[in-house]
Amino acid sequence: MPHKGSYEVTSKTTLKRYAKRAEYDRAVVHAILDEAFVCHIGFVADGQPYVIPTGYARDGEVLYLHGSVGSRMLRALESGGDICVTVTLLDGLVLARSQFNTDMNYRCVVVLGKARSVRDPEEKAAALLKLTEHIIPGRTQHARAANDRELSQTAVLAIDLNEVSAKVSDKNTNDDDEDYALPIWAGRVPLKLVPGTPVPDPRLDPAYADDIPEYILPYRRPTEKA
Repeated sequence: MPHKGSYEVTSKTTLKRYAKRAEYDRAVVHAILDEAFVCHIGFVADGQPYVIPTGYARDGEVLYLHGSVGSRMLRALESGGDICVTVTLLDGLVLARSQFNTDMNYRCVVVLGKARSVRDPEEKAAALLKLTEHIIPGRTQHARAANDRELSQTAVLAIDLNEVSAKVSDKNTNDDDEDYALPIWAGRVPLKLVPGTPVPDPRLDPAYADDIPEYILPYRRPTEKA
């Protein structure tokens, strides 16, 4: 039986290549999902595979996705098609002495299952609030909430976190023994998303130009690695 803090390992979520990088711990999975912004959704519509990037938010053991009610992706998923959601964080480059061993450090999550359409008005409104808060925590206290027209144009889907796996690579170079003597610099180049200086909207009232909310400056993801 799986540990209560881990996702069950299934035939679909068992990593075949670099299995030692596999993670099924819920805390690890949640941290990756909470730090990243964008997921890529794989689905099939009319026999054609598609992979579409979009925003998302996690609420407990549920991922919420949203889009236009006319979106091909949303229509395909509402009909009960299989879905694959992938989230990736790139943490650095690994520069080995050989091209073959040059690599990247990363954290990623793959979620498999089927999505359900969120019809309940309260759940839909809460999901859209979650989506905004996931991008900029605190923003829902300032920005106008969606009105009835905007809500009618927006579809929200939910996918339960049941079949889930994570893959994490955080390593130094792994060169062949004979390559360590080569006169080539090797090591790691850490990468991270760094916010720039906020730029006010050209139509912003000058009286508010310098009134930047504290949650924007300095901006930082909730679980970002130091």
